[in-house]
Amino acid sequence: MSGLRLAFLIAAASPIGALPAFAAAQSSYVYCDNGLRCFKAPCPSNSALDLATGKIIKGVSIDASGLPQADKAITDQSDVLYNGKIVVRGSIQHRTQTITGKDYSLSWLVATRIVRTAKDSERKHCSSH
Repeated sequence: MSGLRLAFLIAAASPIGALPAFAAAQSSYVYCDNGLRCFKAPCPSNSALDLATGKIIKGVSIDASGLPQADKAITDQSDVLYNGKIVVRGSIQHRTQTITGKDYSLSWLVATRIVRTAKDSERKHCSSH
C-alpha cells in the first residue's frame, strides 16, 4: 500500500514541478538597438524578434548574465548583441523597476545561450542597421 501511495504522490507532484517550464518558455530571439532615442525612461530603444512567432517585442532590455562563459566572451568583444547579429535562446520576463519614483513593469529578454548568427531577414526590425 505504501508503494501505491508513493506512486500517487509522485504522479501528483509531477505537474507541479513542470509549472516553471511553462512560465518561462524559451524561444529564439534576435535582439537589437532599434535606433530610437528618448529623453524619459522607460524607453523603447531596444527590441527583440521572437523567431517562433514573428512577434517584435518593443522596449525590451536584455539580461545576458546567464550566458555561458564562452558566449559572454563573444558578446563582450563586439557589438553583436546590440546590432542583431546573433540569435539568442532565452525567455521574456516582466520585472518591476522603479524609475523616477514610479514603478514600471518592464520586459526583459533573459538570454541563456547564443544559438547562431542571425540572417539579414531576421534583422530587419533593427531599423538603424
